[in-house]
Amino acid sequence: MAMAPHAPVLERGRAITVSELKDKARWLRLEVLRLIEQAGLGHYSSTMSCVEILLALYYHALRLCPTDPNWPDRDRFLLGKGHVAVGLWPILADLGYFPTQWLDEYGSARAALTDHPNMRWVPGVDFSSGSLGHNLSVGVGMSLAGRLKGQDYRVFVLLGDGEVQEGQVWEAAMAAGHYHLGNLVAIVDANRYSGGGATNDAMTIEPLPERFRAFGWQAEEVDGHDFAALIAALDALPPPSSDRPVCLVARTAKGHGVAMMEATPQRWHLGLLPPELRETVREEIARS
Repeated sequence: MAMAPHAPVLERGRAITVSELKDKARWLRLEVLRLIEQAGLGHYSSTMSCVEILLALYYHALRLCPTDPNWPDRDRFLLGKGHVAVGLWPILADLGYFPTQWLDEYGSARAALTDHPNMRWVPGVDFSSGSLGHNLSVGVGMSLAGRLKGQDYRVFVLLGDGEVQEGQVWEAAMAAGHYHLGNLVAIVDANRYSGGGATNDAMTIEPLPERFRAFGWQAEEVDGHDFAALIAALDALPPPSSDRPVCLVARTAKGHGVAMMEATPQRWHLGLLPPELRETVREEIARS
């Protein structure tokens, strides 16, 4: 087991109230609007659906060391749906992984922060993502490595429900069950839409919990916008030494927090708010 770093560690189960998390959700959604406007294009609705998931993980559940991002005993987080990185960057800056000034460079040609995570450029990114479907396989490898090295870190992988249509995801799910990787946690942002439309119109993936259970996983459903429910589900995870990987199917709404985006999620999968709508949307988020 690697020794803990001299730098402060953010332990699992850190105390934070639901009220404080709701404040952070308003802040993060406003930051997403700002950064996409700054870049001139971005993924609004896919990011809005997983805001609460990201916040519950980074401010409560993950064991982290922002001043030593490669600390061997940290929990790993892999962003399978990498196109929502604009929702991760403000969190990493707030926790101290990199200067907040990096956010002001988002969208520029030489910026380290881009539309997708790059592990070579950004401290705190455990694996790069862009093409969908790869990161659960990487998570299996990281989980196996932890077992072989006798380390008790967890590996969390956030997947989109459209991403789950990729065959490689199910090969990884089968392997995780076979190797009894209880240190692996998949969270599916089940917002019912992918870039091409309603998820089940392209390929039926439901019932997701039963499908993961068939591969030897423990699988539960949770309201992905309910902080209390998310915290309870994360606190109830079995120890990393357990013998079944866990899948949390987070039921969410694409575009959550902005009524017009929830009503027409595909319109805002990738786009840019016109100037006449920006202040209206900001006010709606600030009132929430």
